[in-house]
Amino acid sequence: MSDEQIPVIRDVGQGTAKLMPDVDRDRAWLLTVDGAPQSYVDLDDPEHLEFEYVRRLGHVLDCAAEPGAALDLVHLGGGALTLPRYAAATRPGSRQQVVEFDRPLLELITEHLPLPEGAGEIAVHAADARTWLEQAPAASADVIVADVFGGSRVPAQLTSVEYAREAARVLRPGGLYAANLADGAPFAFLRSQLANFAAVFGRLALVAEPAVLRGRRFGNAVLLASDAELPVGDLARLCAADAFPARVTEGEDLTRFVGAARPVPDTAATPSPEPPSGTFTLG
Repeated sequence: MSDEQIPVIRDVGQGTAKLMPDVDRDRAWLLTVDGAPQSYVDLDDPEHLEFEYVRRLGHVLDCAAEPGAALDLVHLGGGALTLPRYAAATRPGSRQQVVEFDRPLLELITEHLPLPEGAGEIAVHAADARTWLEQAPAASADVIVADVFGGSRVPAQLTSVEYAREAARVLRPGGLYAANLADGAPFAFLRSQLANFAAVFGRLALVAEPAVLRGRRFGNAVLLASDAELPVGDLARLCAADAFPARVTEGEDLTRFVGAARPVPDTAATPSPEPPSGTFTLG
């Protein structure tokens, strides 16, 4: 770690942000907001994905098209721009739109963790994700990645079936939607999100560690939706090889998991559940 790599602390829209250098990797940084880890970036190695759920989203991008093929990507939720950096490195020429509500956070990242030269076309918007999506052109994206948290909860405007319809409108035919969600048993929120997207898309899958889906602990799950066949086989192989293996659930198993859950309209939408104390918080 160089002498210049010292922690940065700043008040942002969602609380107190901290950029902390990783003592084990030169030019690598952890972003937290109010103590909750938000992003990890290695400026020298944009293909290094530290968080397990981010690695799974990276696997989704890897499987979304032929290796190296450029894509039109929408990232709802920016953080430290970890996935846009990854996509720029692995799919050069991609056109990326990044939507982050917290303008002061974006300013912090732009100042201290700037995008590298040659990162390609990455447009960053300080805007509400739902509002931006509603104004986006129809059939303009190949992949939408949603990783939006207000604090430690997904905002209510992103948990309804109307939101799912907006995502479908912006995706091209055969496009792929992926969302990072967090829940624990009895999974009322996660089941409702799957019901929302099942009402709009023809194919769904869920990526999560078995311990999470068995209700042993609160944790992340990646929801996938498309009107085309999902790359389940390739994705399952990549996720199974991770340090903390995840399982890809689809078909009848996923239908049983959703059970009697019904789509949630805007009028009844609520934020995702508050994580149990200490779940994602650093000391």
